[in-house]
Amino acid sequence: MFKNRQRILENSSTEKLRLMRDDALNILEAALEVVDPKTAVMEKLKVIEGNIAVDGFTRHLSDVNRVLIVGGGKAGGPMTEALEKVLGDWIEGGVVNILRGTETRYSVNRVKLNPSSHPVPDEGGVRGVQEMMRLTSNLSPEDLVFSIISGGGSSLMTLPAAGVSLEDVQDVTKKLLSSGATINELNAVRKHLSAFKGGRLAANCYPATVVSLILSDVVGDPIDIIASGPTAPDPSTYKTAHEVLERRGVWGSVNPAVKDRIEQGLKGEADETPKPGSPVFDKVHNIVVANNLKAAKAAAAEAKKLGYNTEVISTFVEGEARHVGTVYAGLARSLAINDLPVAKPGALILGGETTVTVKGSGKGGRNQELALSALVKIAEHDCVVLALGTDGIDGPTDAAGAIVDGESLSRALSKQIDPQKHLKENDSYSFFKTLGDNVFTGPTGTNVNDLTLILAT
Repeated sequence: MFKNRQRILENSSTEKLRLMRDDALNILEAALEVVDPKTAVMEKLKVIEGNIAVDGFTRHLSDVNRVLIVGGGKAGGPMTEALEKVLGDWIEGGVVNILRGTETRYSVNRVKLNPSSHPVPDEGGVRGVQEMMRLTSNLSPEDLVFSIISGGGSSLMTLPAAGVSLEDVQDVTKKLLSSGATINELNAVRKHLSAFKGGRLAANCYPATVVSLILSDVVGDPIDIIASGPTAPDPSTYKTAHEVLERRGVWGSVNPAVKDRIEQGLKGEADETPKPGSPVFDKVHNIVVANNLKAAKAAAAEAKKLGYNTEVISTFVEGEARHVGTVYAGLARSLAINDLPVAKPGALILGGETTVTVKGSGKGGRNQELALSALVKIAEHDCVVLALGTDGIDGPTDAAGAIVDGESLSRALSKQIDPQKHLKENDSYSFFKTLGDNVFTGPTGTNVNDLTLILAT
């Protein structure tokens, strides 16, 4: 799972820190295994004596005209594999948008895996969504659509609304990402520039039955936010989107077509996204198959197995990565010095998703920036902090995150690299590359937010 495990362990100068680093990798590896998308889907979805059953929804296959599969996200490949394994020849066809470069990993026969781009959408993603909308048009009440939804889906499944171009969506996405916008803010805007998001897929499928299998990558599992909620009622409005663009300071610089679309919506001249209570959702079943809490609990179980007193502190962590890193460093010191909130050997697990407001010219991701922020404050303490993106892709980098311990600062200074300078430049990736403490997994095929593990002995 961890491609550079050996180097991470060799960066420890003491046996105690080496063992803690090894434990940290093992603990988060166990968490990733539990939220494997294929496993998660197959645990939920069953076909027993001709009856499809998933989390309370049941339908006998003899009552179904066609079974179609659509959707997308970073976990789209393994989730599609699971559906094909369970439903087999009952599937008539489908299209699922997945992360470009991962399409050869998966073995599917009846569904097309369409390569797309993340975090900025591309033409490939647009073509895939156009196919999905054609496939799910003019359906009957006897048709059954399985919608696969996972993290990254909002970028991977892009279909600009009338009058808006892909370039317009790309531009506003980049600007909002750089502004430090939260996923909720970003998706409120994207939903109102889309002909697919914000419940519009569900509207296109109506009156067919839709079962959405959702791998949550959003804090609190709000189904209207995950992948911009293509099958969920949308409580946000054009006013919400406008307020986000104003608040994040990008309204004045977005492309004219984006402004026109939002302004038309504010005047009631552009259709709103389907809202709660709309009949298009009467036959929609949105089911979360795995989330950050499931991963955090698995991490806690593995930590206990390894002999640590363990506490899951929260799975609702949000905020600026560098500020959250400082708070996590405080937790690490409290654990190491005061045996709080648990006695040593202790393990604290935290989940959620932070943001980075880019002001420098460096390269990095939120988990690496979080770890870099924590590094200075934990100096000379017997503790380890490992911050990980469960999808294996931390921001625009090929690292999943980073690991630091009580000796990281002295090692950095001996290599003449200044953590504060790199933090100022948002250059965490280069810092940890020099230090040898980036963590690499490659794309994991899952995506349930971020996990941070704090150990002290």
